[in-house]
Amino acid sequence: MALAGSVAAARPLAARAQQQRDRVRRVSVLIPFREDAETLVLVAAFKQRFEELGWTEGHNVQLDYRYTDGNSERTRSASAELLALAPDAILAYANPAVASLMPLTHTIPIVFTQASDPVGSGFVSNLAHPGGNITGFHSFEPAIAAKWMDVLKQLAPWVRRVAVLHDPGIAANTAFVRTAESVAGTFGVTITAAGVHNAEEIERTLIELAKEPDGGLIVAPAPPTFGNRQMIADMAMQSHLPAVYSYRFFVTSGGLASYSIDGRDLWREAASYIDRILRGEKPGDLPVQLPTKYYLVINLKAAKASGFQISEKLLVNADEVIE
Repeated sequence: MALAGSVAAARPLAARAQQQRDRVRRVSVLIPFREDAETLVLVAAFKQRFEELGWTEGHNVQLDYRYTDGNSERTRSASAELLALAPDAILAYANPAVASLMPLTHTIPIVFTQASDPVGSGFVSNLAHPGGNITGFHSFEPAIAAKWMDVLKQLAPWVRRVAVLHDPGIAANTAFVRTAESVAGTFGVTITAAGVHNAEEIERTLIELAKEPDGGLIVAPAPPTFGNRQMIADMAMQSHLPAVYSYRFFVTSGGLASYSIDGRDLWREAASYIDRILRGEKPGDLPVQLPTKYYLVINLKAAKASGFQISEKLLVNADEVIE
């Protein structure tokens, strides 16, 4: 009788465990940018890796996406919508998504990808041991702004004035500006902290920068710059402003050069963290990962159209030259 009782008691436990394994898990994806070709490439990289790890949409996982086109109010609204779905985990693309989600939950796991300076931004207190419910894969530390400056001066040694196009509402963006200011003397330039929120402010900034000679441009990663990348690239070329961008897609839009990561790598890695969390690991135990490779991309066609002569040394050192 004791044996029979033990077996009977074990059956509900086994059934619950099986139900837990078989139930469809839910993963929310918050993307504070438009649903364009570049973003879809990143999402595809995530989904491919997620499927390789055993998660098939419509079978054992439900993926809920929200794109907010760089609109901060829409990002906040989308954050609340996704949390209302009670997801098992959330994938957050870039700083605005993480900043929007953070105040709303301290329990649902959040994995970020392509977020800059996560410690300085207050997302985690420690890279090796993040604790809490947030971890992920970050793109840039503030020191990257010194490298952007170095590339700009190699592209155009004559530059004496540099505007850093950034979103002042993003802590990591202001950290890039501070780094640029701290190294300005080394490169013999003065820095203008060009904070922008929309296309009109970007256009006004670039017109003012082009009025004086010896100007150059550094474009930080942010929703206003991402969403207006074609306009920025076009205006910089038309005004003969040498510019260094934070992502390759600026260069494929006609920009001069970028020094950046490959975002697809980080989205694939983010899939591995979501997988580990769904299988029982805690986000606070998963270290925040830094990029292992940066890529220099130069658009030789844009250089020729703007009348810039790119040194042979820089072209040789480039990971990709677009002709």
